[in-house]
Amino acid sequence: MQYPPHLIKLIQVLKKLPGVGSKSAERFAFNLLNWNPSQLHEMADVMREIHAKLKYCAGCGCLREVDTCAFCESPLRLPDVLCVVASARDVFAIESTHEYKGLYHVLGGVLSPMDGKGPDKLSIDQLKKRIARASIQEVVIALDSTLEGDATALYLKRELEPFGVQVSRLAFGLPMGSSLDYIDGGTLARALIGRNRTW
Repeated sequence: MQYPPHLIKLIQVLKKLPGVGSKSAERFAFNLLNWNPSQLHEMADVMREIHAKLKYCAGCGCLREVDTCAFCESPLRLPDVLCVVASARDVFAIESTHEYKGLYHVLGGVLSPMDGKGPDKLSIDQLKKRIARASIQEVVIALDSTLEGDATALYLKRELEPFGVQVSRLAFGLPMGSSLDYIDGGTLARALIGRNRTW
């Protein structure tokens, strides 16, 4: 016996979410059946308004809900430091540390030839234009420590050399409170390479 057609359609839609397989989508769908109509209307309204309420800043690529960008137009941000991230979501992860006070630039992903993502698919040209017209002194590359992230970081470093800006990358190493017995070789190697002499 098959599920009713509309339930199948709901499951198919839910499966489009990242990390949601068939079983999870079924569980979510059956859970939604128990919601009252007002809860379902609220959820539908929120999803319907996503593109109307949330925009990407044309300057930096960060998310904004109003006409002004909280990062680009804040007088409290350091105007000469630019942090390059892959996605707008990464900005909020960095902001949660309360350690970074500069500006951001969202690339829109990382280089991945297998997925058809070359330099032309990322906002690298826009990044270079920003650096050329602004007084940027340092570019902090904050990309994941993956094959694609490392390749993108190296590509950016090479592309930014003519601008004479200092290019740095987030340090990778040992988690706080960790024991060397439980650290994998790759992480330990990165910690040794990026060791700090001023502790």
